[in-house]
Amino acid sequence: MRIKKKKHGAERLEACGDIVIKNLKEEGSTSEKLFGNSNPLRIEIGCGKGDFIVGTAAKEPDVNFLAIEKVSDVLMLAAEKVKKSELKNIRVCCVDAKELSEIFSAGSVDRIYLNFSDPWPKSRHEKRRLTYRSFLEIYKKILKTDGALYFKTDNRGLFDFSLEEFKGFGMRLEKLTYDLHNSEYMEGNVMTEYEKRFSSMGVPINRVEAKFK
Repeated sequence: MRIKKKKHGAERLEACGDIVIKNLKEEGSTSEKLFGNSNPLRIEIGCGKGDFIVGTAAKEPDVNFLAIEKVSDVLMLAAEKVKKSELKNIRVCCVDAKELSEIFSAGSVDRIYLNFSDPWPKSRHEKRRLTYRSFLEIYKKILKTDGALYFKTDNRGLFDFSLEEFKGFGMRLEKLTYDLHNSEYMEGNVMTEYEKRFSSMGVPINRVEAKFK
């Protein structure tokens, strides 16, 4: 999906400099280096405009959150939202998920969120899906032993594909639902921009927690 170039995007992102990590490899990738404390570290891959990360971080002030996005103009919108929130437990960074295992040490991440990831519907593009087995290898390396992957999507095809990838990778599936907003797991749910849009249209939201055995 092509993203329309934002006017003065680079300058607007620079203005959020105190919460933007310009280079994770250089600046460090632990809670201590990024936040100055030893609180648990959670990552949202593909943070969109930041609704989820801001809402979640506000509810859990003793957890550190890193929102990553590989498109800088999208990250800029999230960064502005984070800066406006004045929350101290969020950082944002422009980075590709493929690089995470080169940046984070084994067992350094408490949780990973995948919210409404690009479904890449054509079968020849399945390796680009963030739930494809090569990405699961990366997540397994950086997650703690009891860490989990939290996945939400409106796309049933992507969800079914992802469940098979999780099972094939030997992951344990918990709190699985094909209709989150009418399930017992809705309590405490923080919606993303896409989730608000799709749920208002009556589209069911799929959700699961996947853990490595």
